[in-house]
Amino acid sequence: MRAQPFDLVVRGATVYDGTGRAPVVADVAVRDGVIVEFGRVEGTGAQEIAAHGAWLTPGFIDIHTHFDGQATWDETFSPSIHHGVTTLVMGNCGVGFAPVQNGREDRLINLMSGVEDIPGSALSEGLRWDWESFPQYMNALGRSPHSLDFLCQVPHDALRMFVMGGRGEARLVATDADIMQMRTLLREALDAGACGFSTGRSDNHRTTEGLETPAADAGRDELFGIVQAFDGLDHGVLQVVSDFDLLRGNPSDNADSRARFAVEFDLVEAVARRARRPTSMSWLQRDPGGWQYLAMQERVEAAVAQVLPLYLQTAARGIGVIIGLDASFHPFMGFPAYQALADLPLAERAQAMREPALRTQMLTEKSARLAGDGTPIPPLVDILLAQIELIAARMFPLTQPFNYEPAVQQSFYVRAQQRGVAALAALYDYLAEGDGSQLIYFPIFNYNAGNLDAVATMLAHPRALCSLSDAGVHVGSICDASFTTYLLTHWGAGQPHARASGTLPVAQLVEMLTRRNARYLGLTDRGVIAPGMRADLNLIDPQRLATGTPNIVRDLPAGGCRFLQKGEGYLATWVAGVCVQRDGEITEARPGRLVRSQTR
Repeated sequence: MRAQPFDLVVRGATVYDGTGRAPVVADVAVRDGVIVEFGRVEGTGAQEIAAHGAWLTPGFIDIHTHFDGQATWDETFSPSIHHGVTTLVMGNCGVGFAPVQNGREDRLINLMSGVEDIPGSALSEGLRWDWESFPQYMNALGRSPHSLDFLCQVPHDALRMFVMGGRGEARLVATDADIMQMRTLLREALDAGACGFSTGRSDNHRTTEGLETPAADAGRDELFGIVQAFDGLDHGVLQVVSDFDLLRGNPSDNADSRARFAVEFDLVEAVARRARRPTSMSWLQRDPGGWQYLAMQERVEAAVAQVLPLYLQTAARGIGVIIGLDASFHPFMGFPAYQALADLPLAERAQAMREPALRTQMLTEKSARLAGDGTPIPPLVDILLAQIELIAARMFPLTQPFNYEPAVQQSFYVRAQQRGVAALAALYDYLAEGDGSQLIYFPIFNYNAGNLDAVATMLAHPRALCSLSDAGVHVGSICDASFTTYLLTHWGAGQPHARASGTLPVAQLVEMLTRRNARYLGLTDRGVIAPGMRADLNLIDPQRLATGTPNIVRDLPAGGCRFLQKGEGYLATWVAGVCVQRDGEITEARPGRLVRSQTR
């Protein structure tokens, strides 16, 4: 009897297996969604791919997305599918859409729209709301076909609003009964397969009304009480975002900021100890407060030495925004003269802005306050606008091919100096060019020294989890789903477009994108290319690998727009052995599923 052929055989690829070991040239055979042979494959496959010169990697695992809404109307998880992601985690930062009280759905929309920059109209039209509890939400998502696998965390804000209603939104102290109910609901969700619990404590996160998020000030009793839901479980993670009260008090008072940092970190560490589960927190170089990321590293290392499972979620580049006349933010949106023409089509707006009289008028006006006016603009924007002449040194034209680590000489500050004009005028003239589609890159964090040296320090740390893509949100201001691709192209030693220093072996970077994130989540069936593991795979042309350029598209519900950035060089991506993307084009296959943590 002839041996049953394999479903797929990839032959002669340079295999980065996800363990961090050096690559080997090998064949990989797949049957029934599982890798069955690795090395020299003698049998034949129903599909045979000659992959000589190409990389074969495990599918990437993105642990920090916000597809909570988009997952209900987009089966493909675009743009993550264009950047090698095969498994993703949503429900980060304490925000999401379940549990929800019937009739109060708009409150969660206002929260998500404000914190994560998704048009409220798109959420209102796109969300089905055929759930109330968190298990019902997971069931609803699980019934829909998807390209990629996904896991769900329970968001603190939604949990608090469900239990406490208006009291929760007003950030009143939770009663013992409130805490008990939140704990019970979290345990119910964890028992149903939720992969963890997230809480957001950032002063930059605001609702569309400009209010702090419901759980931003949750105290020790509330947090301790909720995380008791993990007791007796061997699955589940805790995710925290905090700026460690940097913006409270006087941010320029270094001693005061450090004291507040210590108090907040003490609380986060204590909660992690009580949860007794792997805990990760966002790690970035802030401005002001550039010292903070090193203080976090020191505290985490001390805690890990005491066997506390703390991790640091780390970006692959600067954390910032893309600015443009059609983006969520640009420097002139609060100027009265601009607001008078803001509803014109883009090209007409740009043409009007080139009129000398309007230009003169606008450049003498002052911006109205932007944060809290019903848009997702955080308070930090108003602070930055007041310093536009200085921060223009960190604003760069976004042109092709684009460099995410530009030198200050390319900035609008220097361009203005060379022209002998104010930086605001240089920004104005650039945005008003042509049809008005020009874009500006503004790295707010991780770029204090005008380079990514701080990121190099973070990525090299053994507790770093490459993440923070925020894929699925900030749709009109970022497109950081490309972090996975950028990690390989910019930080991969020996790669054609890598930076001159601070690079890491490609094998180590692949391990960060695959096995390391899988282990953090407790996923034992993926993240490594080996017999018996899921056939979640990427076939990559390393010479063509690139992030692509962000472009605005209007494909959200209700005609909402977003940035879309399609990676280049991904020859194919498989989920459970089924091809979901080939040469940048999404296939019709939908093998993705909801991964329930206790049943994986």
